[in-house]
Amino acid sequence: MKKILLGNEAIVKAALAAGVQFVSGYPGCPSAEIGDIIGKVAKENGIYAEWSTNEKTGLEAGIGASFSGLKVLVNMKSFGINVCSDSLFPLAYTGTKGAMVIFVGDDPGCHSSAQSEQDSRGYAYLGKIPVLEPSDPQECYDFTMLGFEISEKFNVPVILRATTRVAHQRSPVNFGERKPGIRPIGEFIKNPRQFSTMPPRTMEMKNELLEKLEKVRQFAEKSKANKVSKRKNKTGIIASGISYLHVLEALETMGLDLPVLKLSFFYPFPKKIVANFIKDKKSILVAEELDPYLEKEITALAKDTNLKLNIFGKNVLPGTGELNSEKICVALSKITGKKFVNNKSPALNLPKRSARLCDGCPYWYIFPVLKRVAPDAIFGGDIGCNMIAGLPPHNMHDTLFSMGASLGISHGIKKSTNQKVISMMGDGTFFHSGIPALVNAVYNRSNPLVVVLDNRITAMTGHQVNPGMGKTLMGDIVEEVKIEDIAKACGVKNIKVLDPINAQDFEMAIKEFLVKDEVSIIICKRICALLARRQKNG
Repeated sequence: MKKILLGNEAIVKAALAAGVQFVSGYPGCPSAEIGDIIGKVAKENGIYAEWSTNEKTGLEAGIGASFSGLKVLVNMKSFGINVCSDSLFPLAYTGTKGAMVIFVGDDPGCHSSAQSEQDSRGYAYLGKIPVLEPSDPQECYDFTMLGFEISEKFNVPVILRATTRVAHQRSPVNFGERKPGIRPIGEFIKNPRQFSTMPPRTMEMKNELLEKLEKVRQFAEKSKANKVSKRKNKTGIIASGISYLHVLEALETMGLDLPVLKLSFFYPFPKKIVANFIKDKKSILVAEELDPYLEKEITALAKDTNLKLNIFGKNVLPGTGELNSEKICVALSKITGKKFVNNKSPALNLPKRSARLCDGCPYWYIFPVLKRVAPDAIFGGDIGCNMIAGLPPHNMHDTLFSMGASLGISHGIKKSTNQKVISMMGDGTFFHSGIPALVNAVYNRSNPLVVVLDNRITAMTGHQVNPGMGKTLMGDIVEEVKIEDIAKACGVKNIKVLDPINAQDFEMAIKEFLVKDEVSIIICKRICALLARRQKNG
């Protein structure tokens, strides 16, 4: 079949065609559509799917399913791989039993992942895990299929790394269908030598992993996923991911006919293919987002292959932000000497507009009251819709790091100063990683005021369910996990649940709790305005 698909939609189609049986993960841009789409079709296709409480629990659920013989897809955004890395590294050592593909969505340019411009490819080296990089939706489909093939063949997890431009790009995709089936029952066969990482077995596992990686490397050398153009020229280009498409457009724009090597296998690095490509070249441009990983590999390889090779990379391309064809053209102009004339229309001098809260958002009732009642307080921001409090007209956040960090950092400030501190986080973030921070603050006798903005949904990433809603990704009705019950179980004595539209109640609670010598928590419970409208309109 052929259809115009998003990159993320193509990944779902491939997972279905590959026979995926278990899907887990945590929503985040640019990966959220994968779980959303799978959730809608899981039951009819005999698949188990879940939004896990965070990426670590999501990966661990996938590991358990893999150890039980099932085919597994785990999906997350770039920061999610940081959260799950404690279990990711041992997984490389144990390997998989059922095949496993881990999708990681990076965000060059920080369009949505504003806290850092992370290049998750580095985890290939840290964890010694094969990484594939698609350029477009068709490759999203093909490489997902390839990932399952590699994982099944070599019993290793495979990371599929895409960026926002790939995950959210649309183009025609050829794909196969999956026949609906009944959810399979796996079987975990006890084998401590395979599934338990304890010395001295751990060191044996590492040696076994290195042997597997060499076999994967040999597989990569022969794979058609790596493409080499047959053009003859002493100047060549090596590109990966979305950079490959920018390179093709730049060559057309400048009227250049240069040989291009597209590396789809990022790790393990296919040395022979690269060595054959660079051995007769005078100059090479390496185009990749973001960090110069391939550039360093090629530079090291050139010492044994072509000592006179001039390697251009981050010395002619920016080290921050997304690449595009114009930036490639500028780099090629410097390398080839051919003049590049930018005929694009001049940028319009339009007024800049920052992100803002939606009309009717319950946060409109929260931020002004906090600022009015506690103008001198230090405000700890967190990930989610409350991030917008850091922008005009609110201008509130004094810290903003990662999921759950608002409370973790607030505790440190309270233990170091006599200042008033208010930590803000959403309901999804509370379940994701706010609970350990709350336990830590209570246990160490801290006293920040915690304001949980419970809008009844994980809103910013597209209205995904969380444990506080009483509903799973697959639509099953379950018992609602109440934030106030968890806070009480953690030892918090000062707890208030209220509707923030009642400004007087909210103001009184802030004044009462802000002077307490122990942790206090206010749960502002009011449904997301967009969700309320959708529910009303059916």
